[in-house]
Amino acid sequence: MFDLKPLSKEAIPAALDKAVRYRLLNEPVPAESICRDILAIEPQNQKALINLVLALTDQFGHRLGKAFGEACKLLPLLDSEYHRLYYEGLIYERRANNHLEQHNPGCGPVAYDWFRQAMEKYDSAAGIRPSDNDDAILRWNTCVRLLARHPELKPEPEETFHPLLE
Repeated sequence: MFDLKPLSKEAIPAALDKAVRYRLLNEPVPAESICRDILAIEPQNQKALINLVLALTDQFGHRLGKAFGEACKLLPLLDSEYHRLYYEGLIYERRANNHLEQHNPGCGPVAYDWFRQAMEKYDSAAGIRPSDNDDAILRWNTCVRLLARHPELKPEPEETFHPLLE
C-alpha cells in the first residue's frame, strides 16, 4: 500500500484553514484527513481536534455509528471542560438531527432523546462558559425552537403494566 506523507510544522496554520474551508464546502472527508495529518504532528492541537469532531459529525448521514464513536472518543482530548461539554452537546444535537431527517418509524422519540441529551450538555456548558461566549446558550435555544417546530418529537410513552387477571 501507500505511506502517508507528513506535514511540516510550518504548514499547520494553512492546513487548518484548508480543513475549515473543506467543511464549509461540504467536503468533510478531506477536512477529516487534513485534521488527522495535523494531529499526527501535533496530537494536542485543539483547533485540529475541534475541526475533526466537526468533520466527523458532518458525516453522520453517511456513517453514523462509526463517525459518532470516533467523535466521542476525541472529547477527552479537549483541554477545557467547557469545550468537552459543548462539543459533546453538539455531537448529540447532530445525531438528533440525523435521526430527525431519517423519517423512519419511531425516529421521533429517538431524536427527542438525543436533543434532550444535547440540551443537558449545553446547559452544563453554559454554567461554566467564558463571559464573552454564549455559544452553548445559542445551541440550547436552537434545540428548544426545533422541538417546538416539530411536535412529533416527544419522549417515548411510558409503558404501563397491566397484569393479566385470572
